[in-house]
Amino acid sequence: MKRENVKRKKRFVCFAAGLLCLSLAACGEKEPQGILQGVPISAEEDGGEVVRKSVEDSLAEKTMEASDLTRDAVDFEKEELTPEDVTATGDVVATGNAVNLLQADGNTLETRVMTPAGYERVEAPEGSFEEYLRQYPMKPAGAKVHLYDGSEKGNQSAHVAVFDLPIEDYDLQQCADSVMRMYAEYFWATEQYDRIKFHFTNGFLVEYTKWRDGNRITVNGNNVSWIKSKSKDTSYECFVRYLKTIFCYAGTLSMEKESEPTVTTLLKAGDVFLCGGSPGHVVMVVDVCENEDGKRAFLLAQGYMPAQEFHLLKNERHPEDPWYYQDEIKYPFSTPEYTFQEGSLRSLDY
Repeated sequence: MKRENVKRKKRFVCFAAGLLCLSLAACGEKEPQGILQGVPISAEEDGGEVVRKSVEDSLAEKTMEASDLTRDAVDFEKEELTPEDVTATGDVVATGNAVNLLQADGNTLETRVMTPAGYERVEAPEGSFEEYLRQYPMKPAGAKVHLYDGSEKGNQSAHVAVFDLPIEDYDLQQCADSVMRMYAEYFWATEQYDRIKFHFTNGFLVEYTKWRDGNRITVNGNNVSWIKSKSKDTSYECFVRYLKTIFCYAGTLSMEKESEPTVTTLLKAGDVFLCGGSPGHVVMVVDVCENEDGKRAFLLAQGYMPAQEFHLLKNERHPEDPWYYQDEIKYPFSTPEYTFQEGSLRSLDY
């Protein structure tokens, strides 16, 4: 549907004085929350709560990830769907001669979205990330995108489906974080624990296996290091606490350093369109299909800000068909909520 009268409001995020900051790669990249000199980042005493009130308060006041600050709260005054436009399950009905490729009864990405005529999904090896994404559970057709606090996202016109990806009740799992979460969940599910590792924006590598074994992170000045302060914990809850720390101190800038440029002819699920910086944004390729001429089409998904559910993006050129076609990729390349420049297509080194 056509979006009209978009009003953009910019806000500035202010951080409490006295917090020790890591040396960031660029001005405005996500400022560390909870790193205090000589104190573990995630002090998990008292049932896992952060014990220093100033840190917890600043985290609660964080309304968006500064590294991904493409725009702040946006008020969307959009044309409403009429009853004739929506099926009983909430899918948009095809108009004219267009074919609706969305299947309301599909409960995975692969069964929710059909391939276009003349296209077939590219092979996904058994156990691969590509297969994992295709088989990932989706919320029921017509589901709205919700924010981390359970409220509805203001713009409900950008997506065609919602992934059933976990999201906790704090404003951290935004765009880059959602991509990292999907990769991390895959490595966790397939017991590839040594591949769960991400860099902070300052370049410090944080491996899940060290966290699992009871190590936590401390800083002295600008020196970041591990300290053994916990017993080994292989629980999913411990894994989620690790991710929370990653989401605090990593973002699009660190993700850009963990990736390499690629081209549409080599496009695969897990690749991203990425603008690293502040502002910055990232969307992930979650499926790829190909025709007999070797031309590719792909599906895109994103998280956004404030932290919200990971969702499959609409292609506004043909809303009944969410696939993005290779021949459509010209720069600047527009997605429903962000426009990417040439060189933004990248392959992640995870």
